[in-house]
Amino acid sequence: MRILLKGGHVIDPSQGIDGPMDLLIRDDRIEKLEPDITDEADEVTDVSGCYVVPGLIDMHVHLREPGFEHKETIKTGSMAAARGGFTSICPMPNTKPVIDSPEMVRFVREKAEKEAVVHILPVGAVTKGQMGIEPADITGMVQAGAAAISEDGKSVMNTEVYRQAMVLAKEAHIPVLDHCEDKYLVKDGALNAGPAAERIGVTGISNGVEDIITARDILLAKETGCRLHLCHCSTKDSVRMVREAREDGLAVSAEVCPHHFTLTEDDIPGDDANYKMNPPLRSEADKEALIEGLCSDVMQVISTDHAPHHADEKAKGIGKAPFGIVGLETSVALTMTALVHTGKMTPTQMVEHMSTVPAKILGIDKGSLKPGKMADITVIDPEAEYTIDKETFVSKGKNTPFDGWKVKGRVTRTIVAGKCVYEYR
Repeated sequence: MRILLKGGHVIDPSQGIDGPMDLLIRDDRIEKLEPDITDEADEVTDVSGCYVVPGLIDMHVHLREPGFEHKETIKTGSMAAARGGFTSICPMPNTKPVIDSPEMVRFVREKAEKEAVVHILPVGAVTKGQMGIEPADITGMVQAGAAAISEDGKSVMNTEVYRQAMVLAKEAHIPVLDHCEDKYLVKDGALNAGPAAERIGVTGISNGVEDIITARDILLAKETGCRLHLCHCSTKDSVRMVREAREDGLAVSAEVCPHHFTLTEDDIPGDDANYKMNPPLRSEADKEALIEGLCSDVMQVISTDHAPHHADEKAKGIGKAPFGIVGLETSVALTMTALVHTGKMTPTQMVEHMSTVPAKILGIDKGSLKPGKMADITVIDPEAEYTIDKETFVSKGKNTPFDGWKVKGRVTRTIVAGKCVYEYR
């Protein structure tokens, strides 16, 4: 089976390509990437006016299965990923039971092989049961197919236990995906410690809740030599510390989520739990620092922290509702609208942040359109304008603050291993 994508604007940072090219797929591999390919093909698709880029990779999602299938499943989450342009995603281990053993990693992989339409790269827990008491079988999980470890949803508060896990991760050549939150400081916080929390009458979450653990874990990474990736950074001091860590030559990277570079606490209209996420929406100064960090390549990754919840749970109000919003189906549009079309970030940078660099951090053979590579490809119409409608989401979760937003930039086709798994019609 040969598929030819004609007339597209190819952006592939791994090869330094940014211009008109045709792309020929044979079965599950990229066969040719050249101007004006004339080879015969079983299917020829005109992608004129569109970006053709290496398949997007989301390093931070929650698929909820096993245990919380009423929120999301591996199948529905993968379909949401495909609609959002993602060909590979990393589901976090805070399920029920926790993904903390080789057996559970194999469960995710086997389920994904049967039901997922994109590549699923399981993430194992740092500690057994995510209890923070002793490291999980990290070596065994990696042998079973875990791409990384994370305690996402909480921090490992025992510094020695985390140090041990970092050593094991370094030996296994995988990154540690780090949720930075001091549980003793956060207490029952719901929003950023600022005007919105005071107005709505909930406990605030200070920047120090994130910053203190960020500082600790960078120092642990320096001591152990592990690859540390900081998840969903939200504060200006996180940006500063990442910059300093990278200047010191440490293997530290960091991600920012679209909600943190598009919204602040000032945008929260009232007691609406679709604006409740962890870490919370911060101040304008924090948002601007995150944008500067992304656009200067200090913060190298854009991830979604896709966190679906049932509508009844989110209807409880900010004080009682769970943290989190969905993000897989809005990430490209928000990034294009807020960063690329405003001239703050180049299209090439966007591809680096959403494909090339995540592949490097995870150590996987993706994020490139070189001939011979697996045909994981995302096609984006940069000029398409539309209004986000949560009712069109294929994710089970509709919990988003972006419903009704006018955006510019639409995923039109997602190809995984040479097969089109999503096409906008």
